[in-house]
Amino acid sequence: MTHHGAAQGGDDGGTRVEPEWGRTGDGTPVARWVLDDGTVRAGLVEHGARIQSVLAPDRDGALADVALGFAGLAPYEGKGRSFGATIGRFANRLAGGTFPLDGRTVAVPVTDRGNAIHGGPRPFSQALWTAHEVPGACGVRFSLLSPDGDNGFPGALSVHVTYVLHDGVLAVETSATTDAPTVVNLTNHAYWNLAGEGSGTVDAHLLQVDAAQFLPVDPTGVPTGERRPVAGTPFDLSEPVPVGYRLRDGERAGDEQLARGSGFDHCYVLADVPGGEREVSRAARAEEPVSGRTLEVWTDQPGLQVFTGGTLAGTLVGKAGAAYGPRAGLALEAQAFPDAPNHPGFPTTVLREGELFRSLTEFRFGVS
Repeated sequence: MTHHGAAQGGDDGGTRVEPEWGRTGDGTPVARWVLDDGTVRAGLVEHGARIQSVLAPDRDGALADVALGFAGLAPYEGKGRSFGATIGRFANRLAGGTFPLDGRTVAVPVTDRGNAIHGGPRPFSQALWTAHEVPGACGVRFSLLSPDGDNGFPGALSVHVTYVLHDGVLAVETSATTDAPTVVNLTNHAYWNLAGEGSGTVDAHLLQVDAAQFLPVDPTGVPTGERRPVAGTPFDLSEPVPVGYRLRDGERAGDEQLARGSGFDHCYVLADVPGGEREVSRAARAEEPVSGRTLEVWTDQPGLQVFTGGTLAGTLVGKAGAAYGPRAGLALEAQAFPDAPNHPGFPTTVLREGELFRSLTEFRFGVS
């Protein structure tokens, strides 16, 4: 690891590093980087290039940690591997662990109900990334080289994830290049609870998603290929609605899609154009009414996976000492469409030599 500017920042803001925040199971030290813009303070960990904490003010200025996560490294090496992490090489699901690429079929390990999910058994969320301070900014850049054949994916992939904090906005810029054709879908898997992690469920959060369609899934969580209008369904989040109300309403109606996702675990269609090109614009807004904290997600990605954490089972204990049960947090993951390589009508996720994958997602924290 390379650590620059370790002493900069402190209580006056800026960027600082805790060089031995934790150690992996084999004893390798892992650093935690702290970004502080005077309003919001974010903790970022080299293991998984992950968001470990975000302290954001309520309408009275009181800070709370709104990112689910853990005080030590061990849970991140186990069942908490996805919390706050950079997910890759291919976020979300690949049906049957196979996909076509240039006339051949590529097979990768299956890890979830017969499908590949979140990159495989040794994903980016379990990698130790190198880190450097971003010159002239309150930020840190994580880098990783994924070798050819990593988890079955072809091509050596060079990946960079840059976090910059400014005026309450945590910007996440991801880039990647390859030396051979491959598929790429990278996202961040932070869970948010704007009342503070460990404070209970997100049922009272008002959630709005700026999308007119979502992708229905089969019983194993893989998109069927259909783009379904949200209108007239529990998935209509075009206006702010309490998460718990919408889930209960859908459950009473026996909604098959909510049952398959144990709540929301579906990709919303943000851009449905060739290639999935999209200007950076708002994808979602969440508000916690009591504290007044708000979070807007802005992105250039074509999809937004909305996950209400229905499968959290209370087996992981967060920083505040509370077990994380169902709906303890809300994940808003900007990404490509799940299983895109197996659906010719979905925006492509193929990356070739000489091309640059780039995505920008902003988590904008505020108050109502």
